[in-house]
Amino acid sequence: MASAGEAWAPGIRVLIPEGELRARVAALGAEIARDYLGKELTVLCVLKGAWLFAADLVRAIPLPLTLEFLGVASYGADTRSSGEVRITSDTLTPLHGRDVLVVEDIVDSGLTLRFLRQALVARGCRSVRVCALLDKPARRVDSTVGVDYRGFTVDDHFLVGYGLDHAEKWRNLPFVGVLEASGGG
Repeated sequence: MASAGEAWAPGIRVLIPEGELRARVAALGAEIARDYLGKELTVLCVLKGAWLFAADLVRAIPLPLTLEFLGVASYGADTRSSGEVRITSDTLTPLHGRDVLVVEDIVDSGLTLRFLRQALVARGCRSVRVCALLDKPARRVDSTVGVDYRGFTVDDHFLVGYGLDHAEKWRNLPFVGVLEASGGG
């Protein structure tokens, strides 16, 4: 029998089903709410990959918060990071003096996260923590980067769905899947 995505997403194998994603996001939201109780939280969603996760996550955090967006690119249309991180769109609000929670789709090499932490510290954030839906430690180039809130630890596969893409496709899958065939788009 075909998996949930195969009918219209051939070559993609479901790794984390929709129900598991929902349950883990709810648990992360509760944990973050406990840690930020009494603080003014600013959630910084890293575009484009984290937008679906961030939308679900902020609804699972029962605290007043502000939401900002930052566009960052390091992949292009390839399945491997270029190693070069660049800001493609900046926040509209200064982050100086704020408690910032960076929401990432996946921490892979760690280069993007290192870049973001350095940039946010330079901007004078009061605190910077990271919430990543997926953590892929096998690909870590910079072992000094840390993830404070982790959805799932995953093996070294190229993943799509739930915001993650390959050449801008597959973000709309309701699950996280492994791209097993490069011709799937």
